Amino acid sequence: MMRESSKKILVIEDDATTRHLFIDGLEAEGFVTIGSEKGLVGIQKAQEHLPDLVICDLMMPDIDGYSVLTKLRQDPLTAIIPFIFLTASNTKTSMRKAMELGADDYLSKPCTVDELLKAISIRLEKQAIFQRWYASNSQSLSELTAKSENSESIFPNLPHLQQVFDYIERHYHQGITLSDVAEAVGYSSPYLTTQVAKQTGESVNVWIVKRRMAAARTLLKSTNQTVEEIATKLGYQNACHFSRQFRQHHGLSPTIWRKEHQSCHVAQTTKLQLIKNRAQLVNPIPLTS
Repeated sequence: MMRESSKKILVIEDDATTRHLFIDGLEAEGFVTIGSEKGLVGIQKAQEHLPDLVICDLMMPDIDGYSVLTKLRQDPLTAIIPFIFLTASNTKTSMRKAMELGADDYLSKPCTVDELLKAISIRLEKQAIFQRWYASNSQSLSELTAKSENSESIFPNLPHLQQVFDYIERHYHQGITLSDVAEAVGYSSPYLTTQVAKQTGESVNVWIVKRRMAAARTLLKSTNQTVEEIATKLGYQNACHFSRQFRQHHGLSPTIWRKEHQSCHVAQTTKLQLIKNRAQLVNPIPLTS
């Protein structure tokens, strides 16, 4: 059994007896615990404390557990926190919905503290394995994403997500969103967000924007198209939105970035042409009679 005092568990449960029972059991095992009797308060506490795992009841007086999970999966700060549902409803429909929304486990009431501790131990161990893998592979992922600005090679080479990246590559210029990608690959938006974040450290929307920015840099540097034309070509509804997003990623407006980089591009092209001309002077092309 994992007994790490540094591990923080958030328990969202409206029944006071059950909540205190689980909190006492967790603290006896050395966990740091946070309790909440309502879903909305639980969301706030998750965002504030960033626990290592969340245990959440399904039926609560303000919002249900599905809404809590959806909200946490939409927030980049809480999107990959392991989440365990605790509920008296054990129908296949409810279990399926929980998993589609990105739940990591589903425990049916009544359950013992030992059963809860076992489920927590399994989830934390899986999280630790992922974190070790990501730490050892993060440099390789960074190298892959920085390799090229012009093609799908900006995406990491992850077979399980190839379908996702292929779809983004084919449609990034059409104004696609997370919902479009999720529908294309057959997953719910929250579940896809969780999976992509777990394996890349970035959200689906971030990868869409990264691909658009790569294309934008190429167009700004190598063409004379206006910023408005480039924005339209990349699927933006207006140039202002494109310019704001470009500035957020590069610290410069598209126009200023173009001036700085296009001049370098022209200088390199001119230098290559001079070298070519000198080579022709040294080795003149023979005239044909």
